[in-house]
Amino acid sequence: MSHSIAVVTGAGAGVGRATARALGRAGFDVALLGRSEVRLQAAAKALEQAAARALCVPVDVSDASAVEAAADHVEAELGPIALWVNCAGATVIGPVAELDAAELRRATEVTYLGTVHGTMAALRRMRRRGKGVIVNLDLAPRLQGLPMQAAEGGARAAVRGFCESLRAELLHDGDRIRVALVHLPGLNTPRYGWTRNLTGRLLRPVAPVYEPEVAGEAICRAAFYDCDQVWIGLGGQVTRALNAFLPRMMRRRRARLGYYAQMENLRAAADAPSDLEASVAGSFSVHGHFDQETRKATSLTPVFLCAPLPGFVKWIAGGVAGLGLAGFMLRKGVGKRERQDS
Repeated sequence: MSHSIAVVTGAGAGVGRATARALGRAGFDVALLGRSEVRLQAAAKALEQAAARALCVPVDVSDASAVEAAADHVEAELGPIALWVNCAGATVIGPVAELDAAELRRATEVTYLGTVHGTMAALRRMRRRGKGVIVNLDLAPRLQGLPMQAAEGGARAAVRGFCESLRAELLHDGDRIRVALVHLPGLNTPRYGWTRNLTGRLLRPVAPVYEPEVAGEAICRAAFYDCDQVWIGLGGQVTRALNAFLPRMMRRRRARLGYYAQMENLRAAADAPSDLEASVAGSFSVHGHFDQETRKATSLTPVFLCAPLPGFVKWIAGGVAGLGLAGFMLRKGVGKRERQDS
């Protein structure tokens, strides 16, 4: 029996590798795209042990012609692409006043343009058959607008706008190609050890922290369910409502707590590796070193909210919950307690 073909960019480690595993278990043959051939080969070996075909294609997604050539290679070796997931990304973390223009450009080329290149390569091939699914990644509402995250926040906002325009075009043209956005929370991936870091302190994901397998499951849901958006957890809906109804309060809260939430108390090494320009050497896999926290966050079954299943209901429920939570925060001083926890 032939399997459907999926392409996953950034598949060597972290979310991309967890997604490839999840898709392999779901019955896909998977093409693994990324910069580190060593890590791609390790990911492919795990997939083949699960009886899924795997194809490694080393590529830098910021190179549009290389992504096109990779897509041709995948279809020649495995078959027609039914699903394309853009997980590749790179960023620089630090205050805007300290960012270098070249660093911002490179982060945008990998995260935003890499997503655009993958989407366009998939679109050209899916249109020949009139169907397919493209899954792109966005930040959860809790992670949007954080201080020191201008590079990634700007790139992900660009991805969001790109997907909205593309959906309107596909609807106008009558194509049965779906573009889904998965909004990711803080995840226990290796990226915090190799991201370009201007803060001087070790980086950490913003709580609550989930295991990357949760993100892989969310991406699988986006692939199989007829939905445009997938959120992990109920907290994102509350944050969306608070951002809509109380934007100034939420901005002050991010300014007060956002720095603490992203940094450890330990200083970072001056010569710490960075993956902004090239892949970092090492046998990284799916997980980072925040296992103690993820046991708490994933001890309960994660909640996945998929739109367009009644989106207006989520907005109403989120608005009511958000207003209630805002009142509670103002009365009880929740911000102080969260600062102590972080």
